[in-house]
Amino acid sequence: MTPSTVTDLSSLLAAAFHGDALTRWMIADERERAERLPGFFRAFVGLCAAHGGVLTSPDGDAVLLFLPPGAAPDEARLGEAAAALGPHAPALHTIAALQDERHPHGPPHYYIAFAAARAHRQRDGLVSALVGRLAARADAEGVGVYTEASSPGGEAASRRAGFERMGPEIVLPEGGPALRPMWRDAR
Repeated sequence: MTPSTVTDLSSLLAAAFHGDALTRWMIADERERAERLPGFFRAFVGLCAAHGGVLTSPDGDAVLLFLPPGAAPDEARLGEAAAALGPHAPALHTIAALQDERHPHGPPHYYIAFAAARAHRQRDGLVSALVGRLAARADAEGVGVYTEASSPGGEAASRRAGFERMGPEIVLPEGGPALRPMWRDAR
């Protein structure tokens, strides 16, 4: 993956998640959030790319970041994500710890970390198509897919792809938003 592609995908993700409840909880100030999110997502693009876990729409207007079965997050990349957040890094550590408590550690599965489309292409089905591609791969391998939806729209999109809620929400402290753990069995 070229450096310009990494930058483009990081910018796409940063713009798409700028108004998300999760990133607003991490970084309240809009201007600072806009400055820090591209670096945060650059680390996740790199982490997933190292495992072959980046899918894009043909036009590059949508991206899905995932980890394949058995892949563990690279601590160095997670450190880069935390460094990009600067003084807001403790929020990432809180989220990661809560996610780890609920992440399924038994059956092999794909893990969808992030998915997004450019603003002018949202609701065009691009992300659903990417999730469908990953689901087809998981089905062919006989493994499930796990994700945490950070918005009602993300949950609805996951349900359309065959995901179901997996236990109670992951509620972030101090009045923070909730993540909705979702699972899709292989078909």
